[in-house]
Amino acid sequence: MADSIISLKEISKTYKAGPNTVRAVNKVSLEIDRGQMVSIVGHSGSGKTTLLSLIGGLTKPTSGTVKLNDTDIWTLPDKEQSLLRNRLIGFTFQFASLIPTLNVFDNIRLPSTFDGTALVSPERVQELMDKVGLGDRGHSYPSELSGGEQRRVALARTMINEPQLILADEPTGDLDEDTEAEILAIFRQINEGGVTILIVTHSKAVASQASQTLKMHKGHLTENLENS
Repeated sequence: MADSIISLKEISKTYKAGPNTVRAVNKVSLEIDRGQMVSIVGHSGSGKTTLLSLIGGLTKPTSGTVKLNDTDIWTLPDKEQSLLRNRLIGFTFQFASLIPTLNVFDNIRLPSTFDGTALVSPERVQELMDKVGLGDRGHSYPSELSGGEQRRVALARTMINEPQLILADEPTGDLDEDTEAEILAIFRQINEGGVTILIVTHSKAVASQASQTLKMHKGHLTENLENS
């Protein structure tokens, strides 16, 4: 049996929009094995971001099951579900969303405070700053960083709890080509370290880095292509 970290079975998500019902995700089933790097492409409104939110436990499906590491996340009490998300998943989004009043060091360390355990060591934070090329910027604030540097901080923050899975929603959407290439190199390095990565993207360059590309159209996964 494949070693799946993500297992979706017939998941759907519907919303009410006035008198109409919108089916944002329509009976999607999907298995992603541990250690894969997978991209999801599709037009705006196709359901990509909703699917990512369903996988990450941020949005509850209308029907179907979402399993992470063979655990049905929506059978868990709220606290256990939050702990699972914090320990298993690293989220990264189109904008870095750093806390402006915290310096780089404290922004990176922030997720380690959420489960009530001890803060990670300063050495761990420094290791991540070095990995993303910001080893000497720990005392800098977000306003003092370029867009690419802010994204590097966000990636380091994503890795602070040593997640097994990263869910990335348009992680290079506002970056120029050179900076996008630098961020992709960090993603490849993270994936080569054994972390599973699922990326929603409009960028062909980003999608081409994945071993597998899925395409969404009107809430359906319509294609499953192996990248060369």
